[in-house]
Amino acid sequence: MADKPSRAVVVYGEGFAGMVNQSHAGLHSLASLGSCGFLALRVSPSSAEIQHSREIRELSQLLDAYDSLDALNKELNEIDPNLQVQNRFSGLRAAFFSADSRIVSFGKKLGFRPLDIDELVKKEAMPAQSAIASELLALLGLSEGKVSENNDVDLVFLHIKAGQEIRAQKDKIAITAGSDFLDGLVSSVMGSAQPGSDVAARFHFSVVLSFDETAEDEGGASSALISPLKKDTDLSLLQPCQSYCFKGGKRLDNIRHHHPMLVAQLQEGVTRRDMAGEFSFQEFQKRSGNLTILADHFLHEIAFKLWRAPKYGA
Repeated sequence: MADKPSRAVVVYGEGFAGMVNQSHAGLHSLASLGSCGFLALRVSPSSAEIQHSREIRELSQLLDAYDSLDALNKELNEIDPNLQVQNRFSGLRAAFFSADSRIVSFGKKLGFRPLDIDELVKKEAMPAQSAIASELLALLGLSEGKVSENNDVDLVFLHIKAGQEIRAQKDKIAITAGSDFLDGLVSSVMGSAQPGSDVAARFHFSVVLSFDETAEDEGGASSALISPLKKDTDLSLLQPCQSYCFKGGKRLDNIRHHHPMLVAQLQEGVTRRDMAGEFSFQEFQKRSGNLTILADHFLHEIAFKLWRAPKYGA
């Protein structure tokens, strides 16, 4: 366990879960070295009831704001301060990046400081992934193998949507957010926190990948089921309700039991290495150590690792 508060980078790759292939060595390395599992999502309401985009609904669960979406629809100055991360998690200073202005606005309402891509790509001579990784750790006060106590933020959250174009340095650089770009970014971040270094002991890295919009419509017939037991079998009647179906001690009746988010986490001396050898749904289902938790609990788990919250759940 770290003997001082850690800092963290969370990369949320929207729509990437079905795009990872054998060539993505960075993602597979993270999975093989870290702790892996699933984040269960809620079933989307019927089309007549949908007031928020799928992107916002899924991100809000990852940031534990799904149950407050109606309040977050209000103007920024009307938002309940108790919803903001710094008030929920003992002064947690968090920054947020997305190329989608709607997502940025949502993050601001939760108290995240918005980052511009030009803040992350400052060195034209470097590959974009290396420049971004370097700047991310600099924001956290983790640069050149050293740890500074004068860090700007404790957590940086990156939202990257599959296939989206990201323009940097006043349109001089255009980045297509494909699976190779994401894999290179993961490799670059891991390379900035070498095992045994002072940085590695204070740095937490999480990568969360979601499936694309077609996942919402596939239902129980999907091959990406969290539980191997189908509901129409006799054995399923003997299976107790799983912990990811509960929040605040109350059972939720709108859990989506297919196409969860995939998560891999790595921090030296903190996360437990499991048997997963690659970043894939099938591998996580067979060999991951964390199994499934509710997506709403994810941010609490990160805050706990940063010494900003008590342990959430079991």
